[in-house]
Amino acid sequence: MPMCASPCEGKVRVLIVDDHALFREGIRMILEAQPDIEVVGEAGDGGEALALVEQTRPDIVILDIAMPGLDGLEATKRIKATHPEVRILVLTMHDHKEYVLPMLRLGASGYVVKRAAASELVQAIRSVYRDESYLHPSAARAVLEEYRRRAVPDEEGGLTEREKEVLRLIAEGLTNQEIARRLYISVRTVETHRKNLMEKLGLHTSADLVRYAIRKGLVNP
Repeated sequence: MPMCASPCEGKVRVLIVDDHALFREGIRMILEAQPDIEVVGEAGDGGEALALVEQTRPDIVILDIAMPGLDGLEATKRIKATHPEVRILVLTMHDHKEYVLPMLRLGASGYVVKRAAASELVQAIRSVYRDESYLHPSAARAVLEEYRRRAVPDEEGGLTEREKEVLRLIAEGLTNQEIARRLYISVRTVETHRKNLMEKLGLHTSADLVRYAIRKGLVNP
């Protein structure tokens, strides 16, 4: 996409979604310094983002995953369901596969971590706008690890370490809310892990998960 030496027509319209106002302000300053990018709005959570997508019709929504209320996972799901043409670019501190893979499955076009340089975010925006994908190296590594795991599943159904951790806590009788607090993740992420566990292991109920965990020695009876 050609760059403009001065403000030009056809700018990339970007909506910033993050629950930290100071962070949003910093991202806005970075993007508004680019001649081909226009910030059309800011939102503090997923619910506000949905309303602003309707109002501003951005090309790209930059959003975090962990936010109060409607998190990035659910916001992405709803945005892609109602506005499939809108590209989603994740900007988050999380780069584990438990976060990367669900966002990509829901239709995110790019994934950048907050420790990345400002130039990388700008590059990611331009790549996503061209209908290309963009993955920060640590996110790409998570995707590669998942590919390798599926190619050579381990003896426990190809479970990730985080999934085994969630399984142990389920077997210990913790609720989704308690597991979320223990692992510092959202309740929706716990629900996603629970669903993935059942799919990978071919199980159907929480009781099945408990019995499996006991049989595998992940917890004591």
